[in-house]
Amino acid sequence: MRDKDCIFCKISAGEIPSNTIYEDEEFRVILDLAPASKGHALIIPKEHAADIYEIEEELAGRAMKLAKRMAVHMTEVLGCEGFNILQNNHEVAGQTVFHFHMHLIPRYRNAKNEDILVWNHETFSPEEMEQIRDALKQD
Repeated sequence: MRDKDCIFCKISAGEIPSNTIYEDEEFRVILDLAPASKGHALIIPKEHAADIYEIEEELAGRAMKLAKRMAVHMTEVLGCEGFNILQNNHEVAGQTVFHFHMHLIPRYRNAKNEDILVWNHETFSPEEMEQIRDALKQD
């Protein structure tokens, strides 16, 4: 299902021009208009889901399989030295377009954005770690 007001629904349907590098019946992969690196691309499902919480589980799995294929292909073609696959959910996590999508970010040594995705580590006491573990543990 599409959202008539969603820019990624319009791009995935071909209503808005894009630099498409791959397309099939479920996905369109485009070059990002504001790339973090050479070759930065987005996997956009043609079916609308706002984020990881809404996307059908099987479709999410196929998106990850496509991400692997694209990463291998892009690494061979672009000669990058590493790769980030990034998927943001909700504004606090950096999501700006509320249509599930995955960033494919080729990484190069000594590039302008070489240190992208670096964060400061937090420290938790052993007791806090146990509490977090116990709260998250699934049987």
